[in-house]
Amino acid sequence: MSGDKRVIKKYPNRRLYDTDTSSYITLADVKQLVLDNVDIQVLDAKTGEDITRGVLLQIIMEEESGGMPMFSYDVLTQIIRVYGNTMQGLMGNYLEKNLQLFAEMQGRLQEQASSVMKGGAPVFNPNALWGDLMKMQPQTMQNMMGNYLENSTHLFAEMQQQMQEQAKTLFAGFTPPAQSPAAKPEEAAAAPAESDPAKPRRRKPAA
Repeated sequence: MSGDKRVIKKYPNRRLYDTDTSSYITLADVKQLVLDNVDIQVLDAKTGEDITRGVLLQIIMEEESGGMPMFSYDVLTQIIRVYGNTMQGLMGNYLEKNLQLFAEMQGRLQEQASSVMKGGAPVFNPNALWGDLMKMQPQTMQNMMGNYLENSTHLFAEMQQQMQEQAKTLFAGFTPPAQSPAAKPEEAAAAPAESDPAKPRRRKPAA
């Protein structure tokens, strides 16, 4: 990670210390930093090891244990099956690109909604409507995200299965060429040497 990350240290007592504000924070505060698009780096205060991924996974686990889980049973089992597979690296990149695409789509929807609200139509109160829209957005976008990830994971699993079946079909009729056995040393020695056609033979003089 780059040096401009906001460094948070985790102590053996599981307390999190924000070096930027010089104060202890909670896991909910770390989540809020992520929501605020603050780049963070969590370090083990004793060893200096980067444990950012573990803390982020802990936040996801708590969110999934709440009332609105985003990952369905099928998504989780498909992800587990990819671990240790040759497609594991491809799966990570596939999900990352899809998440980036989804985030861009969400940003565009927000910009378009904001532009509509700024039009100031007299039929309704823009501020009240925008407030209601923002209240609905987290759950709506979370449901959309869950469905999007589930469909993407299923699509990847189907693509992986098709590639495996094509590979089996491709190599099913393939038979390695038979290799001729090497000649034994005694057979090679007994074999007459071939004459060189380019070298003329000498004739015996007539008596």
